[in-house]
Order: sequence, then structure tokens, then C-alpha cells
Amino acid sequence: MVAASNFTFIIGSRDLIVKTLTIETMLFFSAMGIAVYPGSFDPLTNGHLDIIRRVSHLFDRVLVAVLENEGKSPLFSVSERKELIAACVSDIPGVEVHSFSGLLVDFMQRVNARAVIRGIRAVSDYEYELQMALMNRELNSSVETIFMLPAVEYTYVSSRLVKEVFRLGGDVARLVPPKVLESLKARLPVAAGG
Repeated sequence: MVAASNFTFIIGSRDLIVKTLTIETMLFFSAMGIAVYPGSFDPLTNGHLDIIRRVSHLFDRVLVAVLENEGKSPLFSVSERKELIAACVSDIPGVEVHSFSGLLVDFMQRVNARAVIRGIRAVSDYEYELQMALMNRELNSSVETIFMLPAVEYTYVSSRLVKEVFRLGGDVARLVPPKVLESLKARLPVAAGG
């Protein structure tokens, strides 16, 4: 674990996290109780699910918060995404699915949460996420951002790539939960020859 200012960087797999968290950090986590994992989740991937599972071991409650940003032209509506996520996390204790619009820090205040969970796959993700974390801290200094790496097998997976590969006839069965794959098949046409 590397700590810098108000940011905590958790590096590695679930086993490494357990070995590298200090008692001070564990007390900090348990004092917070609620973590918010925000995103568009259009669709939920196994990378997202990996992070949700691992975060559920660190916090009493994990709120997966689907951003209501219709400007992105989502494949699935907010209610469809919430239903898909709820079905995929039903076996994980303490995980709830919510949606929000507006500022993340306002949603966090409404649900009494202090920790934001963000997945980092590459350096390019870090640059964007750092800006967002700094802005959230500017808006509410009690909000902490925790960056987590997905399992190695999901470091290249994004919702955008899943949709693109699926549309072109590629096999994404190892990249998304089965319920998401069913929904993709029902929603997206597959290119001829795929």
C-alpha cells in the first residue's frame, strides 16, 4: 500500500491486499463502513465484478452507483443496468445497487458514505481518475478515493470494448457475467461473418 495525502492506493490481488493493509488502514476502512463504487456500468464486466467482490471484504456496505448520464447514449437504460447488476451481485453480502444524477459527493452525503472506489486499469485511467478524485476532495474534503486494480485477466476489459467486440462477432463470454451476455445477445445485432 502506498499512501499519499488523502489518497490510498491499493495495489494487487485480493491476497496481496490482505497482506499489505496496515492496522491503521483497516481501522480507517471499518470506521467508514460504506463505500460507493460509481460508474456507468454499460454493461457490467467481470472486471467490475472483481472489484465489487474484493471491496465487499473491506466495507460493511458497498453501494454500486449507476450514473444517470443519458448523454452518453447508453446501450442499456439505468433501470436495466441496475437490474443486471443486482442479479450479478445477489450472492455478495452487503452490496446494494443505486442510481444517481448530479455530483457524486452529493450522493455520498445522502447515503452517509466517505469512500469512493475507482478501478484503475492503466496509466491513462489514473490521470483521469486523479483529476476526478481531486475535484471530489475539493467539493467535500471528507471524501476519500481508493484506487483498485482489477485482477490481471481483466486489466484490458472495458464496457466500451466489450460492446465493440460483441458487435463485431467476437466472443466476450469470459469478460462479462452470464446474465450480461444474455442481455447483450438480446440487445445487439452481431456483424455478419462473426
